[in-house]
Amino acid sequence: MVAGLCQHSEKLSFFICPVTECIQNRSALYHGCTRGKTTGDFSPLNTLCELCIQLIVCKDVTAETLYDVLHDTSYRKKWDTNMIDTFDIGRLTVNADVGYYSWKCPSPLKNRDFVTMRSWLPLGNDYLIINYSVKHPEYPPKKDYVRAVSLLTGYLIQSNGANCCTLYYLTQVDPRGSLPKWVVNRASQLVAPKAMKKIYKACLKYPEWKRKHEPNLKPWRYPEQNMLPCINVADLTVQRADSLENIDESSMSEEKAQHHSDDDET
Repeated sequence: MVAGLCQHSEKLSFFICPVTECIQNRSALYHGCTRGKTTGDFSPLNTLCELCIQLIVCKDVTAETLYDVLHDTSYRKKWDTNMIDTFDIGRLTVNADVGYYSWKCPSPLKNRDFVTMRSWLPLGNDYLIINYSVKHPEYPPKKDYVRAVSLLTGYLIQSNGANCCTLYYLTQVDPRGSLPKWVVNRASQLVAPKAMKKIYKACLKYPEWKRKHEPNLKPWRYPEQNMLPCINVADLTVQRADSLENIDESSMSEEKAQHHSDDDET
């Protein structure tokens, strides 16, 4: 079932299976998770990067609404205060595309950006979205950003009835560079949980916003609405972290960043 999420690449199943197994296996998730992080032996990938797992129960929000919020890049610009820019680059199949995302880091750290391939799949009343970083020839690393790498990111939305759902979020990201320990701690203990709350609040406001902004336009649901240019999968390769610049920001102090918080509530 999950292996058919995207037909254009056999490699994709390598990324999907660990996400699905880790998120759906609640026992492993809870027994291996502390403050949104897992212990060192619970990791779907052989990497030193932190694996962050979060969940939030969204009352008065349908699974369909949460699914739409995670897809709708126009609406994301309204609620994601960490974001600098985001846009879709092109489509691969009816349920896979490539996009760009950049976000603010605490000053004086350099801002980060991603180019990722995203795939999605309705699972009855539930939904699965996954992404990982790719290299696109027309979107190389930018001078003023550090190109970060999403090794594996997944969202599982589980319906809890007519008007409630649970969002499970798993991500393993290499931000590149030698970051101070306080940055890693802050991301896992503060930024990620607050981001989940932002998503929840955004979901509560989305139906009203969407009624005023092209209410029938949802290309992630209706492929015939997708006007993105087609991308040849042969032009893409998996983004390897070791092929990117590695900068040293380990000397940056937390005091310098405390007045430039990137995790304010909306």
